[in-house]
Amino acid sequence: MRRVYLDNAATTKVDDIIKEKLFNEFDNFFGNPSSVHSEGQKSKMILEKSREKIADLLGVKSREIIFLSSGTEANNSAIKGIVYKNPDKHFMTTKIEHSSVLKTFEYLEKKDYKIDYISADNKGVVNIEELKSKITKKTKLISVMFANNEVGTIQPIKEIGEICKKNNIVFHVDAVQGIGKELINPKNLNIDIMSFSSHKFYGPRGAAGLYINTGIELEKLLHGGSQERKKRAGTENIFSIYGMAEALELSYSNIYKEKEKIKELRDYFENKILNEIKDIKINCKDSKRVVNISNITIKNIEAQSILFNLDLNGIAVSAGSACASSALTPSHVLEAIGLNKVDAKSSIRVSLGRYNTKEEIDYFIDKLSLAVEQERNLNF
Repeated sequence: MRRVYLDNAATTKVDDIIKEKLFNEFDNFFGNPSSVHSEGQKSKMILEKSREKIADLLGVKSREIIFLSSGTEANNSAIKGIVYKNPDKHFMTTKIEHSSVLKTFEYLEKKDYKIDYISADNKGVVNIEELKSKITKKTKLISVMFANNEVGTIQPIKEIGEICKKNNIVFHVDAVQGIGKELINPKNLNIDIMSFSSHKFYGPRGAAGLYINTGIELEKLLHGGSQERKKRAGTENIFSIYGMAEALELSYSNIYKEKEKIKELRDYFENKILNEIKDIKINCKDSKRVVNISNITIKNIEAQSILFNLDLNGIAVSAGSACASSALTPSHVLEAIGLNKVDAKSSIRVSLGRYNTKEEIDYFIDKLSLAVEQERNLNF
């Protein structure tokens, strides 16, 4: 059976070019970069060249990049790292963040840290006026994602960065869904800490990064060795870090052409589905979005049933974040932007990538139409 993969926001396939580079270099990765012998130093050289490459692409200094294992670890390290250093301060995030951010703040709130959650409008954009109104003299950290992982909306990062700079507030940005789709220079946006993850831009899993602006101090979460400038203990995953650096370089080298191609594919998909399936809505359609994410509410269906039906027909999509895909509760993001529980549970996320084609979109819409018709007939 053919497979059509339309869940690229959850994870991307490792690019064939990156795969080849990884296997060509495979024998150079086994040394421990903390060891002083030749094998260790060969790995150390690969590690630092990868760090320099990523730093150059982001327009920052190599010493401002540290490596971790995942976007979740990066977000936890950034948030807890600031909060634990400043226990008597006030901290803010938004109601539409990824679960690795929201659940971290919820955990901290239970420990009696002072947290405020900023709402978003029905276009999926953070309420700037509310954010400004909740800043106090004790506010130390604001954490806002670059692009929402469920509806794709790009947040007003530059404006929030200027607000943070003016108020001497540390600004953390979860850029996991943004990097590779947009050119992001944290210095230009007044970002102090920024999270990113390899497997969202066609690199291998097991590698992620944090940009930490010079002068920002984090309480580290992992204790042990002195790796990553004493900010994150643990032997580095050279294989995945090398792949991440190469994948980011490849994404940036072709970013405008790829954006144009995927936007054209997304627009084709959205126009066609609106014409061929009744009673649907594309959430945040008129908002500024990353080009690869389309979130659709399909009236009078259960999303989970549709996903199961589509998978039987060889099509992979999701009902939202992969980190919450097994949950039976409605998406917190869709509820935060104004959808009721029924509509939130009737929504699917389609996320496109560099390997998708119009032929796949046609096949998907054909199978989706049949699945929706069957589901609605059963519900009727």
